[in-house]
Amino acid sequence: MPRSLAREQDILRRRPPKRPPRLTSRRIGIHTSSAGGVPNAAERAYRLGCNTFQIFSSSPRQWAPYALGELQCAEMNRLRAHYNLKPLVIHTNYLVNLASSNELFLEKSMAAFRGEVERALSLGAEYLVLHPGSFRGADREQGLLRTSAAIAASTQGLDLENAGLTILIENTAGAEFSLGGSFEQVAEVIDRLRGIVPTAACIDTCHTHVCGYDIVSEDGLYRTLTQLDETIGLNNVKVVHCNDAKAARGSKLDRHQHIGTGMIGQEPFRILLNDLRLAHAAFIAETPIDSPGDDRRNVDALKKLVQ
Repeated sequence: MPRSLAREQDILRRRPPKRPPRLTSRRIGIHTSSAGGVPNAAERAYRLGCNTFQIFSSSPRQWAPYALGELQCAEMNRLRAHYNLKPLVIHTNYLVNLASSNELFLEKSMAAFRGEVERALSLGAEYLVLHPGSFRGADREQGLLRTSAAIAASTQGLDLENAGLTILIENTAGAEFSLGGSFEQVAEVIDRLRGIVPTAACIDTCHTHVCGYDIVSEDGLYRTLTQLDETIGLNNVKVVHCNDAKAARGSKLDRHQHIGTGMIGQEPFRILLNDLRLAHAAFIAETPIDSPGDDRRNVDALKKLVQ
């Protein structure tokens, strides 16, 4: 193991949690930094009181992949088992666009996505989250078809099913040319890949809100959940990205806010966390860190809503 990684891990282990983690009946976590090596993300997640977590397996805004050694992967697996951290969710690099109509960019995106899948398999991750991409230069239907085909082609020869890895298509904020702004679009990609690649959904609360769905009023949230169940299926929602929103409903502006302090408010998160139809899902915050301790405060805010 590299000396710098071993030293960082030793520092994290010797730094006790501020207080014992409060256990809940839900899997609640946050996107966690892997600075110093991916195993450190597991240490950080535990010390934040999480029982699940999300990471980037490489830099989210660079094409060059981060090399994962066998020792790092083994240590990550050991820590996850020791701390009962599951599932492990990996978020794909933001540069990847599997709907691109530019053949060179598409080829680059497919190579990068395959690398994401390979690293997820090496780390024993349960889920790999993917934004379905941008269809600029084509039409939406062509974009959805291209994304589905690119996922299938990029994963050829990799046994995701036996490894327990599922690709999660995330709904998006609905900006111009972006795919995934409706539940129907997410469902279409999942349906196209049925029997080819293990695929399900990740639903982001901020994206859902700014795309135009009403999740703020109680009646609106239940209508939205009904629509989600009828299109994707609540059983196919494996991860919920719990993010409050800085922007108004329908604005298409993807700006995350701390739990309970934005335009969505606290009550919708309480309803989601306690809906038995979503009891199987991992609830993971991707909230900003504006001040030290914001990550822990957002995790605690979600845990306190579980009844």
